[in-house]
Amino acid sequence: MEDVIEPDLAICDPHHHLWDFPTNRYLLHEFLADVGDGHRVESTVYVECGSFYRAEGPDHLKPVGETEFAAGQAAMSASDRYGPARVALGIVGYADLTGDKVQETLSAHVEADPRRFRGVRHITAWDASDKIHGHGVVTSQMLAQPAFRAGVAALGQLGLSFDAYVYHPQIDEVTALATALPDQTIVLDHVGGVVGIGPYAGKRDEIFPVWRAAIQELAKRPNVNVKLGGLGMTLCGFGFHKLSEPASSQVLADAWRPYIEACIEAFGAERAMFESNYPMDSPSCTYRTLWNAFKRLAQGASADEKAALFKGTAERVYRL
Repeated sequence: MEDVIEPDLAICDPHHHLWDFPTNRYLLHEFLADVGDGHRVESTVYVECGSFYRAEGPDHLKPVGETEFAAGQAAMSASDRYGPARVALGIVGYADLTGDKVQETLSAHVEADPRRFRGVRHITAWDASDKIHGHGVVTSQMLAQPAFRAGVAALGQLGLSFDAYVYHPQIDEVTALATALPDQTIVLDHVGGVVGIGPYAGKRDEIFPVWRAAIQELAKRPNVNVKLGGLGMTLCGFGFHKLSEPASSQVLADAWRPYIEACIEAFGAERAMFESNYPMDSPSCTYRTLWNAFKRLAQGASADEKAALFKGTAERVYRL
């Protein structure tokens, strides 16, 4: 247990999940136990993770069940029983952006919760290695497909954002998408999906400059924002989940500093936001330690920069 650093610093956590899977339950009560562990988390954004799809009806509308579920969790959080944090104040759902019924799906999401539904994440993280975990039906170069780009354009017509989750060799694909759709708000998840396992294990020094160059080029597109986090996933290869003693926030900050600082330098605080990615990052650290690490990484920032990194950018991008 660490003391909370800067406990009065207001936070919007713009990326977390809630689920009830056969081997793991993480719903509002579990999340609030983490949120209430000392940091001043005032609001959050729920991001799709395949939870609570509708059991019946057309396939393209089944993901709307996740928005309905998140809206219910948000309504509970907005009551007077569960503390000051407003969970799922924004909701990012899933729609098959390659489908011919994407407009109907998006309209159904908005109808399910017009106050909170803010965008879509259609994961396109792909790697040729069978040692890298896949996400559903994903193929190479999906972001370049005309049908996919038409789906992203449909988001823009409704004022919705697009969360892009790719692996680091695919960052250039996000750059091409942002160039093709310059008016579309895009959020790059998890500093661009740094992979450190499988064929990428032990190659961090070799990969980092390539990743940084791709981030710098992407940041030239003003319609793109970046989430600072996701580095606690085992996929990233830092190995914190294997330690006999939990890593301290200083150890986390030292390991993650090159990636976080490179993103802030490229995008600026006004287009960057710290994220918990909880509970996906929980194998590496507790919620308290995670945000302590972020606060250590932001120690040299001004008060205005901290306000943007920890809350303001997320509120602007997701229109909270």
